Amino acid sequence: MRNLISEVRATIPFGLPEAQVCLDSCQGCSQKLLDYLEAELESWEQRLDEGIVPNFGDLNTLARSSRKVYRVLQSNGLIEKARQ
Repeated sequence: MRNLISEVRATIPFGLPEAQVCLDSCQGCSQKLLDYLEAELESWEQRLDEGIVPNFGDLNTLARSSRKVYRVLQSNGLIEKARQ
């Protein structure tokens, strides 16, 4: 789970300024999706620190959510902006 969290944090552009995140044409609110995913990652980090062991379903759910958020951010052009 920690490896998945690290990979998500390295791939998803959480550090973009709000002016770059909120564009005129969006296919889903990028800022809300980033906030949601950040909260999920922080929640799992806290649970892991408390000794809770995730099962395969937990890993799958977080991975699936992360992929969906990534695709929306990609369609909104934010992945390319983060790489520049």
